[in-house]
Amino acid sequence: MTDETQQTHPLYAIDRDQIDAVLGHEGVPGPQQLTTIAALFSRYADFPGADDIRDDLQKCLALWGMSRDDLNIKTREIWRSGWRPGQDPVSEGVGSGADVEDTEA
Repeated sequence: MTDETQQTHPLYAIDRDQIDAVLGHEGVPGPQQLTTIAALFSRYADFPGADDIRDDLQKCLALWGMSRDDLNIKTREIWRSGWRPGQDPVSEGVGSGADVEDTEA
């Protein structure tokens, strides 16, 4: 691709921050990391520009030892499970605390 055909995606800055956050995540990637990378793969697959983003998406897969097919299978499972963005898998099922008895007396 020549520089003349390179474009800047309108969501580039937001997406760059998301990829940087995923690359900075330590440990096993969770639903948020996996679904973010899968969505960005779709967004940038045929986009004429943002080569750095595509390179970092591939870097994520390499770090995780996954193929693109593995990522797609895993994210389909995540979505089927009912998970939604922003949901913390650790605190699922934790209520507001309204059902806890007041122990101060």
